[in-house]
Amino acid sequence: MSTTSDASPDGAPTADSPDEKPMSDQSGSTPPVTPANGRTRSGWWPLLTRLHFYAGILVAPFLLVAALTGLAYTAVPQLDQLVYGQELRVEEVGGTAKPLTEQIAAAREAHPEGSIMSVVPPEAADHTTKVVLSVPELAEQDKQRTVYVDPYTAEVRGALTTWFGSTPLATWLDDLHRNLHLGETGRLYSELAASWLWVLVLGGLLLWFGRRRAYAGGAKRNTLLPERGARGVRRSRSLHAITGVWISAGLLVLSATGLTWSAYAGERFTELRTSLSAYAPELNTTASAEGSSGHDHSDGQEAGGDAAGSGLPEGLSVDRILEKARAAGLDGPVELSVPADEKSTWTVAQTDGLWPVRMDQAAVDPHSGEITSRVDWADHPVLAKLSSLGVRAHMGTLFGLANQIVLAVIALGLSVGIVLGYRMWWQRRPTRADRRALMGRAPARGTWRHLPWPALAVAVPLVIAVGWAFPLLGWSLLAFLVLDGVLALIHRRRTAGGAASS
Repeated sequence: MSTTSDASPDGAPTADSPDEKPMSDQSGSTPPVTPANGRTRSGWWPLLTRLHFYAGILVAPFLLVAALTGLAYTAVPQLDQLVYGQELRVEEVGGTAKPLTEQIAAAREAHPEGSIMSVVPPEAADHTTKVVLSVPELAEQDKQRTVYVDPYTAEVRGALTTWFGSTPLATWLDDLHRNLHLGETGRLYSELAASWLWVLVLGGLLLWFGRRRAYAGGAKRNTLLPERGARGVRRSRSLHAITGVWISAGLLVLSATGLTWSAYAGERFTELRTSLSAYAPELNTTASAEGSSGHDHSDGQEAGGDAAGSGLPEGLSVDRILEKARAAGLDGPVELSVPADEKSTWTVAQTDGLWPVRMDQAAVDPHSGEITSRVDWADHPVLAKLSSLGVRAHMGTLFGLANQIVLAVIALGLSVGIVLGYRMWWQRRPTRADRRALMGRAPARGTWRHLPWPALAVAVPLVIAVGWAFPLLGWSLLAFLVLDGVLALIHRRRTAGGAASS
């Protein structure tokens, strides 16, 4: 391990480092000639190095928290089965399931509070039926009470406070990852991390591949695999960069998908989708006048509703509604949402979020069983599809266990990369008696002065546009520039004062 190295202004290896002789010395090549005004295209490298360094130092703690909390969230399906197996699974698969009407009546007998919102039939033979209730004291928190019923015996196996289908543990881990249980204020941490993540990834890739001769020992192999024989800071940098390269695509996807439902950048994304009309078609849940006219269209099927003791609205039974939806092609896992009022329809929606997804929806008239409206997944605009799929991939549900494993690897890789980044900073610290320090020095200020004027003319408006699209990125960058300017002014005054006194 190198203990005497120091960082050069552009982050390149320094001559006093025993394990990092500059590549120009090794190859005998002559450094490029710098114009008299100091402005050259190679000025991008010191600026990019400084940006990557400071963004990493300041934002890495937020990214580390996001990575570790996200890692915990990837295990939600397994944790749910471990903690809530009593509610989620039946003790014994017992042949033919009882009618949904009977199961709902059992749930209402055990939990008469509130009103029925929806019913979720078992997704597998050993799963329970979910009866979702709207309870006033929970509705204020956007939460529901879900009653779990054995479909074979109509026995109530338990009830949980859920958040749009998520168990209490899943909700707790989701809040931890999203806002650290600090509410809206806490959401700023995750948005700040997601806003800077793509900047760090792209900047790191540009530095690594753009300066391969200096940073990767000149060998093509070393750009994708750890450098053999490297030691000290060079070894740490190789591992840091290679880890980043291999997980870079995943990090970019997580950054983009995380920003879509953030507070400020998410608002910009919403504005974009609105301007492009990129939302899924809305299902019309207004019942037809003929179907709601009071005539008996039940085909002899017993009506659901209060008369059946289920707490459901009058009309066809929930079993009959499900039959109509199945006949219309809504196979697989579905959720049946109760009509909002007497002029509304049942809503039957596919809930299969595993690729290839099945997410069609249909409105079923509660009296006639007619499919009055339908929205198929194929009808969704491309941007709406990408947004929905991205969220599911981010949550680890789109590709099942494989999705969970990939997310866990990315989270671990990001954590390792962050630790290695701080290790590099520590390894580059000066250790000589006359200039000892706890950490390595930062890349030099004023690197923007080395950029050509045309590049600045393009870069400044681009940075402003990026700051508008990602407000937390823009405000945090501005805050850093102001702070850095103040520190530079203080340093100059101290230097001038010291020179005057001598």
